[in-house]
Amino acid sequence: MKKESVGLVETQYFNLDGELNLESGETLNDIQIAYETYGKLNKEKNNAILICHALSGDAHVAGWHKDDAKPGWWDIIIGPGRCLDTRKYFIISSNVLGGCKGSTGPSSINPKTGKQYGLNFPIITIKDMVKAQKKLIEHLKIKQLLAVIGGSMGGMQVLEWCNSYPKMVRKAIPIATAAHSSPQQIAFNEVGRRAIISDPNWKKGNYYNEEIPKDGLSLARMIAHITYLSYESMYEKFGRRLQDKEEYSFDFNLDFEVESYLHYQGESFVKRFDANSYLYISKAIDYFDLTSNGSLIDGLKNIKSKILVISVDSDWLYPPSQSEEIVMALTANGVEVSYAEIKSPYGHDAFLLEAGQLNYILGDFLTDTLVQDVMAYEVASIKEDATLEEAAKLMMDCRITHIPVVSSENTLIGIVTAWDISKAVALKIDNLDQIMTRNVIISRLDESIEKAAEKMKKHNISSLPVVDHEQKIKGLITTDQISTLITRY
Repeated sequence: MKKESVGLVETQYFNLDGELNLESGETLNDIQIAYETYGKLNKEKNNAILICHALSGDAHVAGWHKDDAKPGWWDIIIGPGRCLDTRKYFIISSNVLGGCKGSTGPSSINPKTGKQYGLNFPIITIKDMVKAQKKLIEHLKIKQLLAVIGGSMGGMQVLEWCNSYPKMVRKAIPIATAAHSSPQQIAFNEVGRRAIISDPNWKKGNYYNEEIPKDGLSLARMIAHITYLSYESMYEKFGRRLQDKEEYSFDFNLDFEVESYLHYQGESFVKRFDANSYLYISKAIDYFDLTSNGSLIDGLKNIKSKILVISVDSDWLYPPSQSEEIVMALTANGVEVSYAEIKSPYGHDAFLLEAGQLNYILGDFLTDTLVQDVMAYEVASIKEDATLEEAAKLMMDCRITHIPVVSSENTLIGIVTAWDISKAVALKIDNLDQIMTRNVIISRLDESIEKAAEKMKKHNISSLPVVDHEQKIKGLITTDQISTLITRY
């Protein structure tokens, strides 16, 4: 299958009505959220997938902006033919609250002063970011997301979505993340913040329209970037090779390729990111903790989504042990959860780079076997004005025990069973309308077989009529068909 880019895209903007109450107790007004979408929302509005970005990410997750030198940061998995196929899914990605790429953050204008917020911007949390995202999803008139997916800080947002709004998330994929920040992760973030705050040009956050604290922000990025790599990837990429020279300089200039690389990362980051946003977002990561009274099991007890947790074997910033902790807590709560580990030498950054593994793992998890894939399309049905004798004869001829009763337009109006026929004979009832069940348990074409099986088990029935959005009967799904499928796999 040919894999293609989504092409040229544009960032859109959503303005929240009223104020947003934050976890700190503060409120924020006049909030703007920058977002992008790819693909089309279907009629049922059940094909939407939300992508959550990491600390330095933004809403531009796929495709190309005009005059861009490179595509969106996760273009490798989004587009026609990729695991997040835009011919099938409606993909949404937004810049987080507190960001600096179009969403309201410390570099935005404070409506009360007419100047940039700076440190007057309130402290925010991952929960606040998700709360703002929820407002966007509601604006798009989506009641339930097919999936929420994200890596690193994006994975924290995924878990927060599942925990805060369990009925709004059908599936979730947190990648290379944790349910609470560890002391080591907090320590690295604090060193980065100190680098920014120690820059003389920071001026307590009031540097806008003046010289920016580029040295501090650059250093913060250099520190963080080291944690995104692995020993193996750094040795393979740089070794001890010198940069544009054949021998040591014996001074404090840059000698090694790895030094030059880190300086490049720092300098390029300064051109696209705000120092105050870095402070606020990294602090939100530090505060993230889904445990309750020290228990992650208790903290995740609200989660109902089907979850795939993914880690990276060489990730030492968010090691696999933190992902395994999430899996164990979810399993203890009876959540349907699976686990996958990406094999890669790239460290934490592997969730942005390993296109092959990501496309396979995510694609396999997102692709449900639907009712329409296994149901019987030829269904024996009977009109509402049929006689009991006709119903009984149809059951015998087709060797079935359930017959859907339909209108002249083939709309489902009820169901009659062999037991109903027997009862009618015993009670000398000759009217079909007197014995058929009108409150019929049904299945939909795009429903998963797991959900159909759950309905049959709950109501102790062996088959379900399958109808479309107009209640017209399209087929029949039975326990035998589901059992056969399970045996096959």
